Amino acid sequence: MEKSPYSTHKQQEKVVLIGLITKDQSEKESKEYLEELSFLAETAGAVTVKTFVQKMSTPDSRTFIGSGKLNEVRDFVKENKINAVIFDDELSGSQIKNIEKILECRILDRNTLILDIFAKRARSAQAKTQVELAQYQYLLPRLTRMWTHLEKQQGGIGMRGPGETEIETDKRIIKTKVSRLKEKLKEIERQTATQRKQRSDMIRVALTGYTNAGKSTIMNLISKSDVFAENKLFATLDTTVRKVVIDSIPFLLSDTVGFIRKLPHDLVESFKSTLDEVREADILIHIVDISHPSFEDQINVVNQTLVDIKASDKPTILVFNKIDAYSFIKQDEDDLSPKSDVNFSLEDLKKSWLNKSGATNDRNDNPVIFVSAVTKENVDELKKVLIEKVKVVYFKRYPNNKQSY
Repeated sequence: MEKSPYSTHKQQEKVVLIGLITKDQSEKESKEYLEELSFLAETAGAVTVKTFVQKMSTPDSRTFIGSGKLNEVRDFVKENKINAVIFDDELSGSQIKNIEKILECRILDRNTLILDIFAKRARSAQAKTQVELAQYQYLLPRLTRMWTHLEKQQGGIGMRGPGETEIETDKRIIKTKVSRLKEKLKEIERQTATQRKQRSDMIRVALTGYTNAGKSTIMNLISKSDVFAENKLFATLDTTVRKVVIDSIPFLLSDTVGFIRKLPHDLVESFKSTLDEVREADILIHIVDISHPSFEDQINVVNQTLVDIKASDKPTILVFNKIDAYSFIKQDEDDLSPKSDVNFSLEDLKKSWLNKSGATNDRNDNPVIFVSAVTKENVDELKKVLIEKVKVVYFKRYPNNKQSY
């Protein structure tokens, strides 16, 4: 795969982050997004030196944060020899060009950072093709003369018309590459679909959830395999499928790419075939990092994505992971003010979510389990609940086999 024009491949590059507080994004939300952006930067191999936040009703159409704040950023960038400035929201081509002129350093936005991480993490031919396609689709509308370093592979007499500018040539080259990548992806998808069809008689369980929630670690515990797991965002890009046998009943367990807020549209489109493992699964295991302060927002992001890919109506086990890392601030007994999110104990949350799931009313359609993949607490309970779910699907599909149980 060709190197991304947005690449952050040098180790420990110094970066500055830029966020906005607007009428549509509160100060609390902005802070949470920037913390996540800092984690993304770290995952890409950069270190965040400083974060700038600007309050505006709407983003500035020319410079995103306004010329005054941008000049402040420029001074800091020059004094501290910053390699790149990363904006938490999507920038247009003209905004990138205007900002780059003032700051005189590399400009990235959240989308390009995520695309770069995906490019570094992709291992299979399918994932590499999906990422490359998303990169070119994202790049195309943002082409300016600063991007005219593409090799002129498309030649031949008469291919370049009279008076055609360099940028028009680059656009034509990229459109050709996009077309070829789409065809390549279709062929890979046909092969993948054939593989899925060959195992269609088996019960399929898919792990889903927000990125870095612990899906790969839990997959290793259930399947006793050795899937790569790391405390970084998007540690897993390529779908991993393992055969698991519990109580003599076999099923397939798949680990898929995690979701994230503000995920680039082109990336979602490109990875829809990968998400077929989720869409075609019989059972979902939704993994949640309960130690994250915004875990409920993350649940909503995942649920909305499941709706978008038409996979929200499946039997689901909601697994709150990382209970060993959960912490809260105990409210004083004489404090009569309403509890905030940070005041709820783990037991409070358990009662709340168990009630929501209907588990206390013997309606355990979508059970809720609290586990720690690190200490293995309640992992056996998760396996027990999972196999009961699998048995329901298995005996419905193979009723004659029920006699042996």
